[in-house]
Amino acid sequence: MANRIAIEPMTYPTDHRGLVMEPIGPDALPHQQNVHLALTGPGHIRGNHYHRQGHEIAVVLGPALVRYREEPEGAIHDLNIPQGQAYRLRIPPGVSHAFQNPGPTPMVIIAFNTVVHDPDHPDVVRDVLIEA
Repeated sequence: MANRIAIEPMTYPTDHRGLVMEPIGPDALPHQQNVHLALTGPGHIRGNHYHRQGHEIAVVLGPALVRYREEPEGAIHDLNIPQGQAYRLRIPPGVSHAFQNPGPTPMVIIAFNTVVHDPDHPDVVRDVLIEA
């Protein structure tokens, strides 16, 4: 079976204080071994890799360009997330992904992974989808 990314637009309440978002639900939370937050400045890139074993859930608050390659056909897809909108991506192992901030404000990524982060033996393989 082909590895497919699942993409879900998210809604969240906002008011004069800002926003509140629940990035994942109780069904996914017990399976996570790593969580990280990335604030990315305009023009910069995150990712450009795939995970060998880990299933990743990434919640991206735009502005963002998300580029991913699905196997086995190797087709490359782009998802443009406008400023102020959010998407949840469920990324299975073997699906290359990259995130670039095309806008004037920070891009926010909250990511969860089913594999513990080990800096000496990371579960990532570099695959450049967006050139710096």
